[in-house]
Amino acid sequence: MEKLIRQAGLEKVAEKIFSQQRLNPEEALQLYDCNDLQVLGFLANAVRVRKNGNIATYLKNRYINYSNICILSCQFCSFARKKREPGAFEYAIDEMVKMAEEAVKEGATELHIVGGLHPTLSWNYYLEMLRALKSVSFELHLKIFTAIEIRHLAERVAKKSIRETLAILREHGLGSLTGGGAEIFDPVIRDKICRGKETAEEWLEVHRIWHEMEGRSTCTMLYGHVENKKQRVDHLHRLRRLQDETGGFTGFIPLPFQPEDNELSYVQKTSGYEDLKNLAVCRLYLDNIPHVTAYWIGFGVSLAQVALSYGADDLHGTIMEEKIFHMAGASSPQALTESKLRQLIQETGREPRQRDSFYRLVGREPNKEVVAA
Repeated sequence: MEKLIRQAGLEKVAEKIFSQQRLNPEEALQLYDCNDLQVLGFLANAVRVRKNGNIATYLKNRYINYSNICILSCQFCSFARKKREPGAFEYAIDEMVKMAEEAVKEGATELHIVGGLHPTLSWNYYLEMLRALKSVSFELHLKIFTAIEIRHLAERVAKKSIRETLAILREHGLGSLTGGGAEIFDPVIRDKICRGKETAEEWLEVHRIWHEMEGRSTCTMLYGHVENKKQRVDHLHRLRRLQDETGGFTGFIPLPFQPEDNELSYVQKTSGYEDLKNLAVCRLYLDNIPHVTAYWIGFGVSLAQVALSYGADDLHGTIMEEKIFHMAGASSPQALTESKLRQLIQETGREPRQRDSFYRLVGREPNKEVVAA
């Protein structure tokens, strides 16, 4: 492997990685320029082992999208609809409660809930939604809303500060924030793929405030559309900088762009090679974020499994129903069982462990006796 690293021109970068020194943006660009996927995987896998050993995790969760009605018209989005437009939907709270009850019966520990920026739903709707879902099970974790939704609720619905809005939502059951809405932070790219959406600074501000309130969240990057490698590195650098400041991100989830049924449908879908390369670079650059998830909905099940050797230490969850990626053309299943997730992990030689919403391991390790006191 030393010879391959030398041939790839990455001796100095590899030396920094193995001595646990931080990579700079120029070195991240070097990694993106490297075409030897074996070398990138070797380096990223070494970091994965150092941070998380041989464990790969999964989550028992359910996705619920309360509505796809949205005031925005993001060019990359296949999910959003205007009111009365074909395909528009909006769930009543009691419908979501039934979904939550079914999920709890299946062993779910988390509900992951996001929606569009709805023009008319009231503040009370969101508070009642949280209260009703939390009442299904006290132990059910509610991972709800993107930073973009939080700004919408604060500025247009509740007409309160972001901090006050988050505090009230937490009182009603909010457990953590999702990482969605980040897309690519570069303003030129945002103007091309999500014109009118909040800025990178506004996205980061919501997470900064939430972390200051001792809340936790995940972070994402939507890649494989019209961005370039420098804009990817800039995105990762801003995430790393906020993590240095707050330590509030529990995990990072790279999201490959899905090009069907949206204004960017001319873009070619990312290849498995590109997905694994990007994943490896992200793992190597985000040295202060403990976990990287291979999102099997976006990657596809087989590639997500391979990703466990390219820096990922988590396969996300059972999910049960996913709309956003599938409405954009994802061909992955709508759900995976716990047994299937464990099988996928075991086949890679990793130890499968269930985790909670903060990536903490759940339960005792398998094949270990519980000794009575």
